[in-house]
Amino acid sequence: MFELRPYRRQHPAVYNPFHDMEEWERRFFDNPFGPLTEREGPALFSADLTDEGDHYLLEADLPGFDKKDLHLTVGDNTLTVEAERHSEHEKKEKKDKYLCVERSYGRVCRRFDLDGVDPDGIRARYENGVLQVTLPKKEAAPPARRELPID
Repeated sequence: MFELRPYRRQHPAVYNPFHDMEEWERRFFDNPFGPLTEREGPALFSADLTDEGDHYLLEADLPGFDKKDLHLTVGDNTLTVEAERHSEHEKKEKKDKYLCVERSYGRVCRRFDLDGVDPDGIRARYENGVLQVTLPKKEAAPPARRELPID
C-alpha cells in the first residue's frame, strides 16, 4: 500500500533542514518500528469488546496459537493478554531444510482496562483461534446519601 502525501513545491536550490527533520519525525512517530513490525514480527492481534448487558465480552483473534501458549493475567485493574508462537525453523534438526520462512513468530501482548469489571468473575475460553473473555460488570453501589443540617 502506498501513502498519499500533500504535494509541497520547493525551489530546488533552497535546502531546508527543518523540513527533513519534520519528515523524519512524522515517519518515525507514525510507525516507530517501520518495516520491522510488518515483516519480522507478528502484528498486534485484533479484538472486539461488546456490552452484553450484565457483562462485557472481549473477543480476540489469535489464530495459530496453542492454548498452552496463551497467558491471561489480572492485576492493577488491568487484564493482560499475552501469546507466544514458536517457530519450527528454530529447531536445529529442521533449520537447514527451510528455503523460505514467511510465517511470523514471537510474542504479542495487549492490556485492557478493567474499570467497572468484577475481577473475581472473569472467565476465558479459547476455541478455533478466537479467545473469548467474559468480564462481569461490578454491581453499582447506590450513592451514599446523608441529610445535611441547616444552620
